[in-house]
Amino acid sequence: MNDESPTTSAANRANTGGVSAPNWFVISAVVVLALTGIAKLWSTVGNVKMLAVADPIAGIPFRWLLLVVGVLELVIAGVCFFSRNKRLGTLLIAWLATSFLVYRLGLWWLGWHRPCGCLGSLTSALHLSDQAADNIMKGVLAYLLLGSYFLLFLNWRERRALPAADPIAAAAPEGR
Repeated sequence: MNDESPTTSAANRANTGGVSAPNWFVISAVVVLALTGIAKLWSTVGNVKMLAVADPIAGIPFRWLLLVVGVLELVIAGVCFFSRNKRLGTLLIAWLATSFLVYRLGLWWLGWHRPCGCLGSLTSALHLSDQAADNIMKGVLAYLLLGSYFLLFLNWRERRALPAADPIAAAAPEGR
């Protein structure tokens, strides 16, 4: 199922070699989610003391939180990659990014001022400081949030305009 109208479909593919802008966003989000999901899963097998500490919001050890969130990211990446419904993928990305934002706001509200362990022990393997990794993940979060909400807004606006552009629907009597 394609969620694009013929006019926006042609416009979106004009300069992207036949792939629409929404498809590019979903593909890039799939890559990001797959990488961060794998990083979280990889981190759960480590022996870092932080993994045994209870998360201040969920109340479970970070090891289990990373495991659950890593699997969730991989599942959403898989659904986005294999589904032909790009609107569903965009909705899932928006939901997950919003959940991450709410989680980060919750940590801030509780006074948790440590960098997010979003990448787990991958930061040390990449020789990144915890603060640098946290800043990168804030940028990724902003990209996922802004990109998904922007595409959902465009999709909503386009769907809202379709009945008015359809001469048969416009000629139909009100109240139906």
